[in-house]
Amino acid sequence: MLLLCFIASVLLTPLVKKISIKFNITDKPNYRKVHTDLMPRLGGLAIYISFLIGLMLFRPNDPNMIYLVIGSLVIIATGMLDDIYDISPKWKLLGQVVAASIAVSGGFDLEFINLPFGGQLEFGYLSVPLTILWIVGITNAINLIDGLDGLAAGVSSIALITISFMAFLQGDIFVLAIALMVLGSALGFLIYNFYPAKIFMGDTGALFLGYMIALLSLLGFKNITFFSLIIPVIILGVPISDTFFAIIRRLIQKKPLTAPDQFHLHHRLMSSGFSHRQAVLVIYGIAVMFSLAAVIFSMATVWGSLLLLVVLSIIIEIFVEVVGLVSKDYKPILRIMEGRQAQRIQRRKRA
Repeated sequence: MLLLCFIASVLLTPLVKKISIKFNITDKPNYRKVHTDLMPRLGGLAIYISFLIGLMLFRPNDPNMIYLVIGSLVIIATGMLDDIYDISPKWKLLGQVVAASIAVSGGFDLEFINLPFGGQLEFGYLSVPLTILWIVGITNAINLIDGLDGLAAGVSSIALITISFMAFLQGDIFVLAIALMVLGSALGFLIYNFYPAKIFMGDTGALFLGYMIALLSLLGFKNITFFSLIIPVIILGVPISDTFFAIIRRLIQKKPLTAPDQFHLHHRLMSSGFSHRQAVLVIYGIAVMFSLAAVIFSMATVWGSLLLLVVLSIIIEIFVEVVGLVSKDYKPILRIMEGRQAQRIQRRKRA
């Protein structure tokens, strides 16, 4: 499955590139973007077609399959419309909500979780809106990090590798099969998308990868323990944290949530002196760290899980302050550390 979709993606991407150029479906450079030349941006279509080829040949037997396919068609159509016509954010959001609603109607919903110290939390009527919020949120999180060559495809691949590994451990053949198909398709495209990129995936690819990762994480970790529910959040630590701090940043600056800026993680790394390739590799490394943490988290005791969450939260906060992900002046923990360091220096001088 992995190899077939990989080969299909490798063969299809140059064809999609020619189609993009022929019909002028390109990403034009501007003040917010790193690239300086026109770039074909319909690469996500190659990822999707490669995935469909895998589906047609292997045909995973699961009642969720038809809803997954229909929902992915809606998300692909939404992405293609945006890549071709630059539709407004509200119409793009509508397409995502429709795709998420189709998935929910097919059983991709979070009905309850088992609490760590006993008991069960039923979501009831909140099940549907919470599930739609999760799907739309993860879909947009992947889309938001698609700012450097190979970034979204690489981070998505790392997440898919982790989901595949954990599905294998749980014996979930359906999630494993779908994850490997999407992974192979993404990796084949990454050959052409890694720096210096020859083609962009566009919203077509970013929305599709985000949508599939959201659904696979729901299938793999739904209706189990509270801490198991956190596992996909840790796996997707890079896009989720980047999106979270982007929301915080815009609320502080009193800007619309959809307003673009140059303070995303990849922008801040490059502003700190990293090259294009180095910034991508650093974020890959962070994504691998989150994935390893998720695997450890899944095997830890309740108290071990809590300790890991606290440590991860502190590491993320310090990193956010160092790179200026919220703002250049947001450094509460660093200021406390600097204050204590200054106090120690003063004590030494007095002694």
